[in-house]
Amino acid sequence: MSDLTTAQKDKLMSDLKLVIADAEQLLRMSASDASEGVADMRSRLLERMNEATADLAQLQDLAVEKARELGDAADAYVHKNPWQSVGIAAGLGLLAGLLMSRR
Repeated sequence: MSDLTTAQKDKLMSDLKLVIADAEQLLRMSASDASEGVADMRSRLLERMNEATADLAQLQDLAVEKARELGDAADAYVHKNPWQSVGIAAGLGLLAGLLMSRR
């Protein structure tokens, strides 16, 4: 997953949340059905849903930790090289301005 962009990770996380919400709704809707097959399916679905929720929480924690590490690294670089950082920021601002003025 390290190759995924932030937007792809955010979409994946939102899709997983939607799947979990749909599964929870399915469980609530099938609560009145007491047949053995449905009860077995509900228990497996509930178990997998709990695993997916735990995996999603772990993924979020990892993403937050990675963002924090990147922020710390950027902060350290800016403190060590303030004038280079100002130059880079000015260059990126100029580039962004040029790209926006073309549209």
